[in-house]
Amino acid sequence: MKKTLSWWDLIWFGIGAVIGAGIFVLTGQEARDSAGPAVILSYVVSGVSAMLSVFCYTEFAVEIPVAGGSFAYLRVELGDFMAFIAAGNILLEYVIGGAAVARSWTSYFATLLNHHPNDFRIHAASLNPDYSRLDPIAVAVIAIVCLAAVSSTKATSRFNYVASIVHLAIIVFIIIAGLTQANPKNLSDFTPFGVRGVFSASAVLFFAYVGFDAVSTMAEETKNPAKDIPLGLVGAMAITTGCYCLLALTLCLMQPYSQIDPDAPFSVAFQAIGMDWAKYIVAFGALKGMTTVLLVSAVGQARYLTHIARTHMVPPWLAEVHATTGTPVNATVVMLVATAVIAFFTSLGILSNLLSISTLFIFMMVAVALLVRRYYAPQTWGVPLVPWLPSASIAINTFLLGSIDGPSFVRFGIWTALLLVYYFFGLHASYDTAKAASNDGV
Repeated sequence: MKKTLSWWDLIWFGIGAVIGAGIFVLTGQEARDSAGPAVILSYVVSGVSAMLSVFCYTEFAVEIPVAGGSFAYLRVELGDFMAFIAAGNILLEYVIGGAAVARSWTSYFATLLNHHPNDFRIHAASLNPDYSRLDPIAVAVIAIVCLAAVSSTKATSRFNYVASIVHLAIIVFIIIAGLTQANPKNLSDFTPFGVRGVFSASAVLFFAYVGFDAVSTMAEETKNPAKDIPLGLVGAMAITTGCYCLLALTLCLMQPYSQIDPDAPFSVAFQAIGMDWAKYIVAFGALKGMTTVLLVSAVGQARYLTHIARTHMVPPWLAEVHATTGTPVNATVVMLVATAVIAFFTSLGILSNLLSISTLFIFMMVAVALLVRRYYAPQTWGVPLVPWLPSASIAINTFLLGSIDGPSFVRFGIWTALLLVYYFFGLHASYDTAKAASNDGV
């Protein structure tokens, strides 16, 4: 792929990939139901975990500058089997994350038009309640994003750069306008659900940091990976964490936690304090941010699948790069079709919990791989404080996994079982297909 990206591009890719549905939707849900005003601390905990993972990613991204991201790193350090299990969860992470953002897009679009989100969803009463609100708008948004993602990586970068600036401007507006109506009494009952509530919310809010690993998939298209990847990843995460904490504080100062709306918390909060005009700005900003997240994530997930196909663990036609656009069109379309199907049926609560499990598992495995690597491989850019830093990442990720609900682990177990069935009984088909194609070429 073409090397066109700098560290500045990567910072904005990181911001665009991360700031979206997590902060604009899950903040309200977790403040109301799990942590109360202490949701601010939940963001700090999940932010620390994410930053530790970022440092682990940077060393691999510099040393192995390919489109495969964590799949490529784990394959080099831990072998094909662990890499395949990780790959399945990486793909699940991207599909679920994109689906969650798309459904959140519908929620804020409804707010912009003074409607409840379910007014724009089809109620299929015969289905399980968690899957009965069918969301055609989410599917339409994903289809538009797919067309944009296959056009050009550099064009996507330029769009993301402009959109992220607008997005950050609206975040600054939310903070300033919201704090002018702040009521410190709303923080008086700071931890209504106790310490357990704080960590339970932290596990779910980890969803809000998902996406930064998409930056590492850009390594193959980065001009100077040794310099650009660390600056891009760490810079994006530092800005994102600061924004999250300030936004969470602002929301909790604007409204008592028990009155926060779980679907469009910031828009409804401005309406509740008598600033109806501001809710339209907020809804527009949320839509802008979530569109950018979908676009950047689409670029990242396609590159993951492209690299996995290059190893022949999935059909090799998914690795084809279009001669004109220089983008992996087949992989992009396949991933976004899967995302659209999940977004059409599944509620945000189901998606956010399952996504957190997959992401925490992957980040924990990358930290393990870094420890393995340091025992035998030299490095161009080395993460400091090894083994303490990756060990801390493993510990906090494992702890947060223990805070996620049981049904989500059941779904995670079913997905893992399906991966194992494919690995032991279906994987040879991909290798056979690749071998046949190679022989035909000869």
